[in-house]
Amino acid sequence: MTDKVVVLVTCGRAAEAGRIARTLVEKRLAACVNVPVVPVRSTYRWKGKVETAREHLLVIKTSRKRFPALRDEILRQHSYDVPEVLAVPIAAGSADYLAWLDESLRSPAPGKRRKR
Repeated sequence: MTDKVVVLVTCGRAAEAGRIARTLVEKRLAACVNVPVVPVRSTYRWKGKVETAREHLLVIKTSRKRFPALRDEILRQHSYDVPEVLAVPIAAGSADYLAWLDESLRSPAPGKRRKR
């Protein structure tokens, strides 16, 4: 593994994301910051031809344990013949965020009903 990392950050507004991106690059805290605008334009090879399409990017955080079920559900619901479903390991993260992830993925305790 290299000493380089990709850090994902969510922002509530585009202006906030742009401001943070610019500050990080100006202060040399980041070499590059991408702020995706949805839809994204994808270029790919399909059935021997190079295609371009507008697509919406989903950035999904889950656990390795939950990935197979997540993947299967995506494959059930997706309209593409070959959907893009890639899992990229998270080498490290903030303890609070990772704890929140665990809590959010935890099944409800037996006997407790989910609120709808």
